[in-house]
Amino acid sequence: MKVRIFQKPKSAMQSGNTGWGKSAPWVMESIRQHRAQPDALMGWQSSGDTLKTFHLAFDTLDQALDYAKSHGFDATVLASPARRRCLKTYADNFDFRRKQAWTH
Repeated sequence: MKVRIFQKPKSAMQSGNTGWGKSAPWVMESIRQHRAQPDALMGWQSSGDTLKTFHLAFDTLDQALDYAKSHGFDATVLASPARRRCLKTYADNFDFRRKQAWTH
């Protein structure tokens, strides 16, 4: 079975200051083998792939790789998204020299 291992990015609803030192858990999920098809009766998405709900969380990448190796999974590790830090102070909101993100 083919699986992918990745680290989920922080949600946009999380505070920017908390969580930089804490890393998100590594997630292992199966790669779909069959395409989802619309159901003829209801129009919902259906698939013959029962492993699409396979999600496991690990504290470290090494734990996830060890689990995949011990169970014979073909694992692909996806790179973590780059985090951009934009350090601002409250006074920057009132800076007249800043660039406007929008125009009139």
